[in-house]
Formats: sequence, structure tokens, C-alpha cells
Amino acid sequence: MRVPVDAAKTGSILSNLRHDVPASLVVFLVALPLSLGIAIASGAPLMAGLIAAVVGGIVAGSIGGSVLQVSGPAAGLTVVVAGLIDDFGWQMTCVITICAGAVQILFGVIRVARAALGVAPVVVHAMLAGIGVTIVLQQIHVLMGGSSRSSAWENIKALPNGILHRELHEVIVGGLVIAILLLWPKLPAKIRLIPGALVAIVVATAVAEAAGLEGVDRIELSANFFHAISLPHLPPTAPEGEPWVAEIGEVALGVLTVALIASVESLLSAVGIDKLHKGPRTNFDREMIGQGSANVVSGLLGGLPVTGVIVRSSTNVAAGARSRMSAVLHGVWILLFASLFTELVELIPKSALAGLLIVIGIQLVKLAHIELAWRTGNFAVYAITIVCVVFLNLLEGVAIGLAVAIAILLTRIVRAPIEAQPYGGNESKHWRVDIDGTLSFLLLPRLTKVLSTLPPGSDVRLTLNADYIDEAVSEAISDWRHAHEATGGVVVIVETTPAKLHHAHTNRPKRHYMPRSIDQVPWPSGGLEHGLEDSVTPNTVFLTCTDARIMPDVITATGPGDLYTIRNVGNLVPTDPADRSVDAALDFALNELGVSSVVVCGHSSCGAMAALLDEAQNTGDRRTTAMSQWLEYAHDSLVAYRDHRPARASAKSNGFSEVDQLSVVNVAMQVERLARHPILAPAIASGALDVEGMFFDLSTSHVYEVNQHGIVRPAEPAGAL
Repeated sequence: MRVPVDAAKTGSILSNLRHDVPASLVVFLVALPLSLGIAIASGAPLMAGLIAAVVGGIVAGSIGGSVLQVSGPAAGLTVVVAGLIDDFGWQMTCVITICAGAVQILFGVIRVARAALGVAPVVVHAMLAGIGVTIVLQQIHVLMGGSSRSSAWENIKALPNGILHRELHEVIVGGLVIAILLLWPKLPAKIRLIPGALVAIVVATAVAEAAGLEGVDRIELSANFFHAISLPHLPPTAPEGEPWVAEIGEVALGVLTVALIASVESLLSAVGIDKLHKGPRTNFDREMIGQGSANVVSGLLGGLPVTGVIVRSSTNVAAGARSRMSAVLHGVWILLFASLFTELVELIPKSALAGLLIVIGIQLVKLAHIELAWRTGNFAVYAITIVCVVFLNLLEGVAIGLAVAIAILLTRIVRAPIEAQPYGGNESKHWRVDIDGTLSFLLLPRLTKVLSTLPPGSDVRLTLNADYIDEAVSEAISDWRHAHEATGGVVVIVETTPAKLHHAHTNRPKRHYMPRSIDQVPWPSGGLEHGLEDSVTPNTVFLTCTDARIMPDVITATGPGDLYTIRNVGNLVPTDPADRSVDAALDFALNELGVSSVVVCGHSSCGAMAALLDEAQNTGDRRTTAMSQWLEYAHDSLVAYRDHRPARASAKSNGFSEVDQLSVVNVAMQVERLARHPILAPAIASGALDVEGMFFDLSTSHVYEVNQHGIVRPAEPAGAL
């Protein structure tokens, strides 16, 4: 198991180097072909991509706020940079990069870096997908031996002619790269330790050389790294022959565009990387200063804009990096290669890099993001943003996407969905009312109308899935509840989000609405099968213990079908690769059901933890039963417990026994294990999945949250979560 990153425990720099050096070499091998490909896609000098990779590694890696993030040229800016080069030329684009870096430094100094994360995630996902589509439309012409056009529409119109007049030798080379990259993830893990992009480029280049393919267009470098460095200078006039002062507005817009997109992409990448390791969290303001400094230096040296890159950063974490030295060293390796081995780079066919870029572009369109947009009702925002980014330009596409997102948000605020339906036919005594969204006073006319239609004396399960509840709605629901119960009815109020009725009602004592017994829950009279017909698709995997002796929906106040439950002794995630008992369920839940969260729930008086603690205290009488062998998966939890992990101290301060303290530590350890799980890690990095921990105290019916640092804090009482 990879040792966690911890600034207080990683030891000296020398002890980290044995982990950082191998990791830096892996990242170097990934970054080299990508940097060259992004330079080609941007229409910039090839060496500009390598300069940006060197500067991103050394400068951003040294002073950035994310310890394990790796920076360099990124696909997310290719469309913008290509447009700037067409409009202003390469020299002015370098000046714009310098100014954008200065703006990013200003963002960090005035501490507004987190504001860049305020862009709706669906717009960011659609922006990246639109960039991916644009890259594919450009590079498919290069792969066929032609050249890309000035716009997506022109590329589409030229596609039939390009197919008819394709250069077969170019298609073979580029197609070979695409085939290798698509097949690479299916190969054994030991083989996949070598970066697929590097293998694809090397194989395609070797095939082109060995087969003696005539007419293959190859990369041309004007000089090595140090000879290519040149300070940018402002041309005397704009490309149209007018003084630059006449273009100052468009230049300023270009500066702001590069600064904002580079900032958002870097911060989103940093957030994703934070979810993959347990070390220090990102200092976002410092990260902006680091990214801005790298862009200033890159622009001064004649390089592309720099951002944090999720592909290189996640590779860095997976390769076992311990400190920022790995990112710095990867920049050093690229510097040495670009200085001493330029002849090797010039052997690479352009069609090979085009094949690489086509795969990168396709990967920017993530199915998980499309499913998330559909599931959350934001597909219209996603689709409109993609179309506008592809056929207008990136800035206008993002602006239109944000405008549509805001318009839809305002519509949801004014018109939150309210559904009331009986179980077992219209004459049924059991009713279910579901209210979602933002519950403001604007909702009162429809809310009171729906509640007034419920038959007197009926049993009602009122589910609130709200992100906000104001006092007017809280008071209206409370008044209706008292009036309905006066008619002999029963009302159970289930609040599934942190927004609670009692939060809006500050002048009344806090009260949690929960059933006194399971029999009081107004289940459908037609039986459980009938109720499941109306259930929702599960949104949460709930990993809990078989010894809990209480149904998960009672703990979470969820309805039938809301949870995808996995139960085993001790709520453990097996570490033996041959044991797929939990892996299969996780794979099905994530990739088939599309769940958005995974919760590990331990409980008090856990027999599994008691047995584990008992065996640890009586090592001489260690048994070899099936139970003992299964509890080997909890050995790491026992070690962490003995080392006084923060979770143990927190549990002890809450008055828990030693067995319960171990249970809390075990929850924290299983959460960490799931966060690094190969099935879940990509979804976690993209923000599509969250992993959380819970501890249920049977004696008090309270649920405690166990966060990523292991700290335990009281949550809402059971039944009110």
C-alpha cells in the first residue's frame, strides 16, 4: 500500500527522493509527447510546448500551493491560443501570456482564487468537451495528410474532400497511435506502468522509419531548447497594420480569457488531486501565484501558457510521489531532453501526434459528465455550451453557458418541483409528498394548494430534498402538520439535505421529525414490491456492517431504492486483489447505476472490532478461523488505532469505548482505501463521486461524520440525515 503523503512525517528531502525521482521520470515520459502535441494543435512553435513544460514543472512546482500538482501546457487552452496566434501573431501571444500571468498573481495576492471555482461545474465540463471536439475536428485533417481549417464549421465542410484525398501512409501512422492508446488500458497493470502515449509515439515513429514510408511529414525544430529561447517583442503594428492602441480592447480580452481559463483549469485540477492523496490540502491563493509566475516566465522565454494538468498530476500521485520535488524534476528531465536530444524529436511524424491529440480530444468528452448533467437536469446547459464553444468561440460559449445555467437556476428557485401521490390507488390512506430544490416564499401558493388536497386522517411521508428553506415555507409546513395531525393523520417529515426546517425556525426549539418505530413509517399499502416500482435510481453506495442489526434506511431516513447497500463483517474493503467481493458491487454501482457518492458506515458495539481488538491483545491464542482471516483486512485500522490516529482521539473525546474508538478509526481507514480504489479514483478526481464516512451510535441514535482527516463530529440524529 502506498504510504500517505504527510508533510509532518515524510522525513527529509533525501528520503523522499527515492520516491520522487521514479515518479518524476514517469511524469516526464507522459508530458513529453503531450507537450509537443499541444504545441502543434495551438499552431505555436514546437519548442514553445517544451518550454512551457519545463517552466511549469520547475517554477509552478517550486512555489505553487498544490504539493503534488504538475503544471505545463494543457489541451484546455489550445483553442484560445490558436485564436490569439491567428489574430495577433506569436510574439504578441507571448506578451498576452505574460500579462495573463500577472493577472493570476494578482488573483493570488488579493485572495480571490477561490472565486474561480464559482463557475458552474457543468459549464466547465462542457467547455472542456467543446475543446475536445474542436481538437478532433482540427487534427483529423492532419492525420489524413492535410491541414486544419480556421473554424470547426470549415473543418466539417472539408471533411468529405479530406477523406477522398487522404494520404494512406499518414493515416497508417496516426491510426497506429490511436489503436495503441485505445488498447493500452486493457493490458495487464505491469505493462501499463509504461505511459501509453510514449509507447504509441515511439512505435509509430519506429514503424515509419523501418517501413521507409515516403512522404511522411515530420516534426521540425528550429533549434534546441536554449537557442529557441527569445524574449518576446511587441511588433510595431498590429497584423492589420494599425497601431496596437487600436487593438488594446481585444488584447485585454485575450489576457483575461487566458487568465480565467488557466486559473479555473488549475484550481479544478488541484481539487481533483486533493481527493487522491492524504497530504496537505491545496493553498489556492498560493497556487494562483505559482501558476501566474510560471506564465510570466513562460511568456518571457517564448513558451505556451501554463496550467495545472490533471493527467500529469494524477500520474504523479499514482507513481508514488511524496513532495513537490517530483514536479520540479520532471521539468528538469524535459529541459535535458530538449537540449540534448532534439534529433530524436525530429523523427516523430506529425500524423502520430495528430493521432495522440485525437485521443486526447475524445477523452475530454467524458460520459460521466454527460450522465451527471442529465441526472441533475443540466443537460441543456451542457449541450448549449458545447455547441457554442465549437461553432462560436470559447469565451462566448462559456458566457452563453453561464447565462443559460443562471436562467435555469432562477427558474428552479421560482418553481421547485412538488409531487403528491397515494400508494395503492386513489383511496389509499398512505400518501407521499416529495419537494425538491430551493424552498422560498415564492413556492407558497403551489405548496399550500398541494398540501390542502391530502385527505384528512391520512398517513403522509413528506420528503424534503432542499438546498435552502426560508422561514415562510418552514412555518407553512409546520402549521399544516399540526392541522393535519389534529384530524387523526400521521406526518413523517424526512429531510435528506443539510437544509432543515428548524434552521429557518430560529424562534422555536429544534425538533427532528423521525418515526418512533419502523411500523410508523407510512409504507405503501400494496407492499414493498409496489413501493419499489416508484423508487428512484440509487444515488449512494452504503457500505455497512452485518452486525449493525438496523436497516440502513432507518439511519439515513431514505426511501426504498435510494441506497445501494453492501454489508459485510466490519464494513471492510478487501486489499487482496483476488478478493473481488466488494469490487464487483462498486463497479456495478458506479458504472451501471451511476451513483454519486459512497458512504462507509460503522457502528457502536461492533462485534467485528471487538474480535479484532481481542485477538490483538491475545496474540498467543491467534485463531485461523474464517473470521480471523477476513479481519486481516482491518489490520491497517488496528495499526492506525495503536498509533493514536486523530480519529481515535476524537472518538475518545466523545466518550466512546475502546471498541468504538477502533470502529471510528476503521471507518476513516476504509474511506481512505476507497478514495484510492482503482475503480473509484477516476470518478473522484473528476468530481463525479464523493466518498464519506459515518459512525452510528446505537445507544443514542446519533450519527457522527468521519471526514478525510478522521475527525469525528456530531451530525443530525438518526432519521434526520
